[in-house]
Amino acid sequence: MSATHGSTVTQGTVTRGTVTRGNVLARDAGPPAEGAGGTGGQDKVVTAWREMAACHAAACAALERELGERHGLGVSDFEVLERLAESAGRKFRAQDLAEAVHLSQSALSRLVDRLTRHGLVERCGCDVDRRGIYVVLTEAGERRHAEAVPTHRGVLARHLPASMLRGQ
Repeated sequence: MSATHGSTVTQGTVTRGTVTRGNVLARDAGPPAEGAGGTGGQDKVVTAWREMAACHAAACAALERELGERHGLGVSDFEVLERLAESAGRKFRAQDLAEAVHLSQSALSRLVDRLTRHGLVERCGCDVDRRGIYVVLTEAGERRHAEAVPTHRGVLARHLPASMLRGQ
């Protein structure tokens, strides 16, 4: 895990009260200051941003490590499998999938190549638009995703702020 802007990291703990053992302590930054020109409101906004960024970095690092060690998947691999598992027909148009997982078309293409080599997804043509390509989840991909879900959810439960998990 890494933290920036004056936070100190020791064994997974950011010492400015932002992350402790992977859980972000809820700190109410309040709504953005009107006019956002004053330093008091701006400081709260910047502090909230930094806390969120530290939480995201810690969660991503833990997901990358645990999904990789336990299931041979990276965070983006899992996210692609997750989106496919959630979609109708277990397929997604490649262009829409790239948007959904926040990857460039090129990066998604390389990721799909890798997942295809491992038998987790397949590419197929689009009947309506011959230029379109669908990415389809295979049975092996469904199994790998199902095996990885508890790891993914456990990491998120440990790293997301309690305030975000309320009402779930």
